[in-house]
Amino acid sequence: MTLDRTISAFADCYEGSPEWVVRAPGRVNLIGEHTDYNDGFVMPMAIDRAVYIAGRNIGGDQVRIHSVDFAEESSFSLSDVTELTPAGDGWLEYVKGTAWALADSGRSLAGWEGVLLGDVPVGAGLSSSAAVELAVARAFQRGADWSWDAAAMALLGQRAENRWVGVNCGIMDQMISACGKDGHALLLDCRSLEGQHVPLPNGVAVVVLDTGTRRGLVDSAYNERRAQCEAAARFFSVGALRDVDEETFADRMHALDETPRRRARHVISENARTERAAEAMRQGDAQGLGLLLNESHVSLRDDFSVSSEALDAMVECAQDHVSCYGARMTGAGFGGCAVALVDVEQTALFVEETAQAYRTRTGHDPSVYVCRAMEGAEVL
Repeated sequence: MTLDRTISAFADCYEGSPEWVVRAPGRVNLIGEHTDYNDGFVMPMAIDRAVYIAGRNIGGDQVRIHSVDFAEESSFSLSDVTELTPAGDGWLEYVKGTAWALADSGRSLAGWEGVLLGDVPVGAGLSSSAAVELAVARAFQRGADWSWDAAAMALLGQRAENRWVGVNCGIMDQMISACGKDGHALLLDCRSLEGQHVPLPNGVAVVVLDTGTRRGLVDSAYNERRAQCEAAARFFSVGALRDVDEETFADRMHALDETPRRRARHVISENARTERAAEAMRQGDAQGLGLLLNESHVSLRDDFSVSSEALDAMVECAQDHVSCYGARMTGAGFGGCAVALVDVEQTALFVEETAQAYRTRTGHDPSVYVCRAMEGAEVL
């Protein structure tokens, strides 16, 4: 177990037992892609792959932390993160950025030493960075003993990533890592930040299918999509595409240039799909939910143009399996993971046969994770 490995690693690095262990989960987004920065709706699920920190309080100004995954130990002074400074490269910047955001919000910080270990695949679109940020926030909260406000911590994690690390992410990843609930996904309004926990249908498993291909999030394609969405919102004279319904879009879309029209069509239809998906889940309708996942992938592939040959192959292999209700790419795109909704009694067969079909078709070696919906960031 990752928890046991984390405690053992602490003993190897610092001797003795940790005073506390915290964990924060990664996530998979069931539906609602590229809608977050358009003030829309998303429906992520916290998964049973997480980042753990085992630590003990040492007081003073120093934070000493060993990353097991990177086999590196580093430290910094809390006095060094009282002002926003340009970030360097590497995993430590997520720790320092979170410390800066917490301190800047007026929360007291105290020194600690600990080990950081995770089993969230890096770069797969499962939000390992947000898991680090929320685990670090939990560690500082445990060390200084102030009250935990999950939504506020999510906003500070996002601020750390936006301002310190320099990644212009939306709020979804941090919010689900902070606010996840066992057995549920979170229908999140990215404008109001109001969330509703929605139960997963009975008898289904959520399977994450890692294509084995990667892309960086900080690149021109992501920023280009944002700019195109903003241009379409200006065309409709609204603050964000979330404010355009499907009927209004159908009436006026022909006056838009082709590229912003396609981008807007995806966002507007995806918001509607996400709300319909939540209702299907409340009704326990796995088949209806699966069809919405399939529609989402087509929209992301054809209108938003963020899929890839590997993602399309993985989704098609999953959809072809008799046990699959529906599948789509998940995450920013151009690589990473797909997500499938599968009959729980046939999960093992689905995993084996879909992975083999994808391997035969592409030559890539996939990783497959059968996921449970988990609680958000917590002290264990």
